[in-house]
Amino acid sequence: MSDLRAVYSPLSWGVGWLGRVLSQVLFFAMVGLLVQDPDVVLRLAIGQAVFMCWAESMLSVQSTTWERDMGSFPLLVAAPGALWPVLLGRSVQWMLSAVASSSIALFGLCSALGVRWTPEDVALGLLGLVATALGGYAVGLAVGAWVLRARAWRNVVPNVLNGVLVMAAGVTVPTAFWAEPLQWAVQVFPLTPALASVRGAATGSADGGQLAMALLLACGWLVVAGCSLAWFVRASRRDGSLGFDD
Repeated sequence: MSDLRAVYSPLSWGVGWLGRVLSQVLFFAMVGLLVQDPDVVLRLAIGQAVFMCWAESMLSVQSTTWERDMGSFPLLVAAPGALWPVLLGRSVQWMLSAVASSSIALFGLCSALGVRWTPEDVALGLLGLVATALGGYAVGLAVGAWVLRARAWRNVVPNVLNGVLVMAAGVTVPTAFWAEPLQWAVQVFPLTPALASVRGAATGSADGGQLAMALLLACGWLVVAGCSLAWFVRASRRDGSLGFDD
């Protein structure tokens, strides 16, 4: 929580970040209002509420590289223990903030737009957001492990990836709109089944299989992140490429 307080004050989180989340959800919902289709309104609003949960959790890409900028990496790499457990738990504040802000958008704003939540649907929707946050965090750590070698790309790489996902993972249009290879490609990211799970909860037709798949993919990406970070440490110890002035 101290890391979260270092990034946000209550005012900057409530007005700055949460205001941005709600504004983005409303902006896309207005597209549905323009075409006068209630289904499009809810599809876009729910899609953006879930996507913003993913996007904030993906800030683990940047915060992983910040660790190197602050000079803590040489000491961590020099220590005999493994580095990946430290970094896997280092940026969890993004997940906490992501679930909190997206919950307000999903259960508050989307309710105002017409979603009718039962207590069971709320529980399933919240689990879907947790799976989304965990998936975004895991993918961010995996990407961040590779961006550590090219820190100038720390904003470009996640923004490009998120741009592809917001188009092809079902956030704005159904995945079936895209070519079949792209449809299959986005299935490896937890966002796709997690979003389907939340949409199912919003319509009273939740699919537990989608939620389980999202959690399974998130765990798989955590393994990829741990292995990638371990590889980075081994390579740095072998070639001595990581110094305090780097």
